[in-house]
Amino acid sequence: MLDVKTLISNSDEVKESLKKRHNTTALEQLSSVSQMDAKRRELIQKVEGLKASRNQASQEIVKVKKAGGDDSAILAEMKRVASEIKALDEELVKVEEGLNNIVFEFPNILDPSVPAGKSSEQNVEVRRWGNPKTFSFTPKTHDQIGEALGILDFKKAGEVTGARFCFLKGQAARLERALIQFMIDTHLEHGYEEMIPPFLVNRKALIGTGQLPKFEEDVFRIEKFDFFLIPTAEVPVTNYHRDEILEEQALPKSYVAYTPCFRSEAGSYGKDTKGLKRQHQFNKVELVKIVSPEQSEKEHELLTGHAEKILQKLELPYRVMLLCGGDTGFSSRKTYDIEVYSPAIQGFMEISSCSNFGDFQARRAGIRYRSVATGRPQFCHTLNGSGLAVGRTLMAIMENYQKEDGTFTVPEALKPYLMTRT
Repeated sequence: MLDVKTLISNSDEVKESLKKRHNTTALEQLSSVSQMDAKRRELIQKVEGLKASRNQASQEIVKVKKAGGDDSAILAEMKRVASEIKALDEELVKVEEGLNNIVFEFPNILDPSVPAGKSSEQNVEVRRWGNPKTFSFTPKTHDQIGEALGILDFKKAGEVTGARFCFLKGQAARLERALIQFMIDTHLEHGYEEMIPPFLVNRKALIGTGQLPKFEEDVFRIEKFDFFLIPTAEVPVTNYHRDEILEEQALPKSYVAYTPCFRSEAGSYGKDTKGLKRQHQFNKVELVKIVSPEQSEKEHELLTGHAEKILQKLELPYRVMLLCGGDTGFSSRKTYDIEVYSPAIQGFMEISSCSNFGDFQARRAGIRYRSVATGRPQFCHTLNGSGLAVGRTLMAIMENYQKEDGTFTVPEALKPYLMTRT
């Protein structure tokens, strides 16, 4: 979240960022922040003045009693002051709640390097790796390949659960499992610490990483306990350090975690619903970093490079896109999307988003570090990225390594993970 001081004192920077995001609603609310903060300060000043008067009256009562005088008038005045303080405190609570609700709706301030643009069409290509394979036949989609081989069963999953679920069988199941292990092993070589986090989180955790309150319709809620199925490992892993003060020498903290992810995909019905691309449940290997502000930009580039390394090892062509303001997520200040090539669509599809959140999530979750220079706590920066989305990686392998007879091979890097172990 952004603090009130930033919204008021840096209003020009905030306005410029909101214009880049094409967020007219937040732009209109910016003046309300100043007005509500002024009201909050006014109420605090009044309450403090009344409390000072009450303290003075208490001292007067002591003097009157010692002199044997009548203190009934002073007591009546104190009662009136106490009643006024209570009313003002109640009004202050309402003003602060309203102010906090507005502040929680403001997206992160974009990094100056983020390009202007309204949609993904204005995203900027940063680099490419690999050359798309040419086929002597018309390439099939991964779902056509998988259903013909009997290793992807969307129909049965629909009967057992509903739309946007899939049974992975035989070779597909083994390949998915191999991909998870391969990804984790690769990231361990880069110095990440492995985690298996809870797959359920509470409301406070989702507020900490910015999914709530704005995006509650996008997550699955277990109403009985007010728990939520995680949309990504980013949520529990980032919140691992919630309300902590870390030592600067311990930074950066780098974590890798495999989890299933659950998303309602609200608002996406009718879009990319075929196959494994946009499922309600999918596997993902996530990279999370907790860093100091000075490390932030460098670690973001490193994390993105680590995600790219998976595709390089799998020999899958891809490109890296810097998202424009209108396509950058609510909590992010800068995001790179990694898009893998799909022969079936003769184009690219997102397989990872690598984001730098600055101190936006850290403020919400209370993640701080103690500065060596000042000895004072200050907010960390948080980063994360998919390393990678496993189902989409499986899709890419099936399509890029397909053969004319309807089967497909696997990348050399994965073969050791598919060997039969006795």
